[in-house]
Amino acid sequence: MDARITGTILDRIVADRRIRLAEDRVRRPEAALHGLVRQASPAIDFAMRLRNGRRATPPGARLRLIGEVKRASPSKGVFDANLDAVAQARAYADAGAAAISVLTEPDHFKGSIADLKGVRRAFGDDSDRPALLRKDFIFDSYQVLEARAAGADALLLIVMMLEPEALVSLLAQTRALGMQALVEVHDEAEMRVALDAGATVLGVNNRDLRTFTEDLGTTERVAAAVPEGITLVAESAIRHAADARRMAACGAHALLVGEALVTTGDIAGKARELMLVGDVLDEVRA
Repeated sequence: MDARITGTILDRIVADRRIRLAEDRVRRPEAALHGLVRQASPAIDFAMRLRNGRRATPPGARLRLIGEVKRASPSKGVFDANLDAVAQARAYADAGAAAISVLTEPDHFKGSIADLKGVRRAFGDDSDRPALLRKDFIFDSYQVLEARAAGADALLLIVMMLEPEALVSLLAQTRALGMQALVEVHDEAEMRVALDAGATVLGVNNRDLRTFTEDLGTTERVAAAVPEGITLVAESAIRHAADARRMAACGAHALLVGEALVTTGDIAGKARELMLVGDVLDEVRA
């Protein structure tokens, strides 16, 4: 099971991730992870959170929000090197986010698996807590096991960087461990691969990983071909209510937002803006 060459920034990230993965296997063998998984509380239903929200979701919210704990990115550089993952996650939860994405990639995004563990501990046994998504560049079964051991309810699988058979295998392992996958695509062809593999939660990345250009039209184009019953998440390039309205109008159930929330001085206000609290939409996917 392995990643494939894409001709994008993903290749460099995956190369660095391989080095870290080898170190992680030595530091914490799979047997230890299996022990932690056995002790872990059951995962929250990620898709259900993205469709129904939480009790803490603001009344009148038209979209669900996945708030991302993100210190940096290859395209935008460092947002906040000293970002406190737990404090940021608590702020997202208080603002009514349905889920929290925790970046655990260390070299390019300045995250760590410790961030995910810390966030999970902080929510304890709160039954209304946000679902937790491990966002990383996952191509190995060890990383899936590690996600569940750290308390993830869901994880990211990127179609562009995985052979179709690897996607199927990783998706099956994710489900066997009680988690769900946010399967990320960039165009209609990748969407078909994701659906053929059995994806039920689809993320559409509005950023072209070859050029780093952003285009909300990406989600609009892909959404037009998404079958009923699929939970649709719009990712990247969403900063203002106008962006959120476009995503809602084409059928998105939720938004995954990092930069706009990390750099705002008002997380609660920005979250309400992006969830379109009290806003009127022309069309929302059933």
